Amino acid sequence: MSNHTAESDRTDSKESTAFHLRLRDRLVSMRLALLIVCHLFAFAAIYWAAFLMRFTLDIPLKYQEIYWANLPFVVGLKLLVFYALGSFHGWWRHVNFSDFIALLRSAVAASLLIIAFDYFVMQNWQHRIPRIVLVNDFVMTIVVLGGLRSCWRVWDERIAPLDGSRVTDRALIVGSDFDTAKLAHLINGQTKLGIRIVGMVSALDQRNGRRYSDLRVVGTLEDLSTLMQQHRTTTLFVVTGTLKGRRLRDLLDSASDRGFKIKILPPLNDHLRGADSVPIREVSYNDLLRREPADLNLGAIEKIVDGKTVLVTGAGGSIGSELCRQLSRFHPRKMILLGRGENRIYHIERELNDNAPHIRYVPRIANITDAARIREIFETLKPDLVFHAAAHKHVPLVEENVGESIINNILGTKVMADHAHEFGVDRFVMVSTDKSVNPTSIMGCTKQMAERYCQTIGQNSKTAFISTRFGNVLGSAGSVVPLFQEQIRRGGPITITDKRMTRYFMTIPEASQLVIQAASMGSGGEIFVLEMGEPVKIIDLANDLIRLAGHSPGSIEIVEKGMRPGEKLYEELYYGDEKSIPTSHDQILSSHSRAFRFEEVEHQVHTLIESAYADTAVIRGLIKKFVPEYGGQPAKPQQRKPNSPEKEKIQ
Repeated sequence: MSNHTAESDRTDSKESTAFHLRLRDRLVSMRLALLIVCHLFAFAAIYWAAFLMRFTLDIPLKYQEIYWANLPFVVGLKLLVFYALGSFHGWWRHVNFSDFIALLRSAVAASLLIIAFDYFVMQNWQHRIPRIVLVNDFVMTIVVLGGLRSCWRVWDERIAPLDGSRVTDRALIVGSDFDTAKLAHLINGQTKLGIRIVGMVSALDQRNGRRYSDLRVVGTLEDLSTLMQQHRTTTLFVVTGTLKGRRLRDLLDSASDRGFKIKILPPLNDHLRGADSVPIREVSYNDLLRREPADLNLGAIEKIVDGKTVLVTGAGGSIGSELCRQLSRFHPRKMILLGRGENRIYHIERELNDNAPHIRYVPRIANITDAARIREIFETLKPDLVFHAAAHKHVPLVEENVGESIINNILGTKVMADHAHEFGVDRFVMVSTDKSVNPTSIMGCTKQMAERYCQTIGQNSKTAFISTRFGNVLGSAGSVVPLFQEQIRRGGPITITDKRMTRYFMTIPEASQLVIQAASMGSGGEIFVLEMGEPVKIIDLANDLIRLAGHSPGSIEIVEKGMRPGEKLYEELYYGDEKSIPTSHDQILSSHSRAFRFEEVEHQVHTLIESAYADTAVIRGLIKKFVPEYGGQPAKPQQRKPNSPEKEKIQ
């Protein structure tokens, strides 16, 4: 019997819900008609109130007749003007200052039209409207309609949430400036989020109680524990860039101990132009870089990209696709998207066409080692700039496929560089790696040979050949971060090769911007490196990701499995005899590679390509001959400083 009753209750509940949904949909579909009817009665009442104000609540019979005689014209004209100017569109619960400007514009236009109608049409009619009544009508239209619309938003944002059913999470936000307060008000205005920001926390050492409307600066981060308890909050919002990596890392540590959550908001100006919603996300590792994120100066880039034809190899990869996104900001005339994977090229072309449709995109499925195909592309499309990002980069896989790595990384670079030189390309920028310095892997050696070829072919070329060396790129295909995150999702263990291992890290946008910046700064022969601060221990990275996933330190096991073939404990950015010099950008260093002759490098490259599918031992012997550093584990490097700050900077 009870089961039958429960089932009946559920059925009644579903029918009730369906009825309310149908009723809501019907009302929404009739919304415009309802608004017009409501405004009709409101305009009639406002017009009557204007007469009451003129005659101090005692309207003579004569003027009552004037009211009724002109009512259809006044209300009709106001309805027409308000409809024509869009004042019946938009939802009142989203009303803001721009809506009041629109209301003022409609009221002014309607009043001017009524005055013109009264003066020219009613000039010889006995029912002329008193001027003061028209003024009263104008003022009251703004006050009454503005008040009604504001009341709707006040009810939606201030009164309705008081019962607690809409607010599931009270929060504080870090910041004490106007933009932060505006962002907080936007969140509070989105009642569907179920979040209520009740105060602001200063990131500076100030306790001035500053107030922005109903939001007040309640204290500083040093008082955070007390503030969270006082205001009964469980969430702390941090705007991107408000707190630097180290401080945000410390805050994240304390959050897990104190039992509250940290969420990241985009800066107001970056992500909210024209948007109705505020994107909220969890803290990511990019927020916790153990250095200040690079803020690269892109001003000079437009000079070399604007109106030019740009070719990007590996355009479907992590770095190549981000290069295309960044380059599209600088209005190239044409962008050639070259890659082997048709699906990736299809996706990046579609994305670019959606976001920057003013540029002509030319997708080309091609293998960079196919000289005939590359020649056809250069002959028909005539690129002015080449960004060479295509490469095999996964160290353990390359160790198992030595010949293929030589073909792709060395021959592919040679084919691209040869055609850039032959067809007079302005600039050729090669994406290299810090693994090319004192390499212990085949991948590092192939990139070292590719660097040499680019540097030496440029010695007698009109094309400026430039190289950039990356650290490990966070979030790129095959990087360690997605691997660790997947292992955490499975409950562990996290596998690392050695607790002593360190790496330099950079974000995908930093990597792509370094490449573009290098193109604008280099004149040929340089190797550019981003100043990436101190190297990060891989075990520290693993612990950071464990905390980001909401686990306490030690809750996920970390297991050492030993170094894989080709791996290094410590990465380096320069050879000992490479001279690093400062550039016009304080976060980018440049070095000129060791002296090599083109004929010598060309012979070495030719020999390696010819031997690519020989016995692996033979290939490794040749590589050891051409790259004597290949082999042993380097000593832990010291942080490299520019040789001489007084030296002339590269512009």
